[in-house]
Amino acid sequence: MNLLKKISLVVFTLVSLTFYNCSGCDNENPTVKVTNSGTEEVSIQVKTSGGNTENLNNVAPGNSSAPRSFAPGEITYTIVLKDKTELVEKVTVGYCADYTVTIDKDNKITTSSVERD
Repeated sequence: MNLLKKISLVVFTLVSLTFYNCSGCDNENPTVKVTNSGTEEVSIQVKTSGGNTENLNNVAPGNSSAPRSFAPGEITYTIVLKDKTELVEKVTVGYCADYTVTIDKDNKITTSSVERD
């Protein structure tokens, strides 16, 4: 019976470690999407501190863009409204997070994030 307990403990430990390792985020790049609750179509440019850019174009009011992946660090969001008004926000982002940039009905920007497990 003592041998059975030891084997059960080893199996339980191995299964637990397998599930633990599968659930963690391993320094994956962050993502960003735009939710447009504003009054005009918008486009957003995400410029990273490394100089790369990601563009999410022509997001209609009441819609969200597909997420885009980018390198972590300090980024600058430049949101261009259909009337050519530019809204700019700087945010420092890390690995393993999904960011949503929301334009509200008054065309104000808020940024929120959710950490990935």
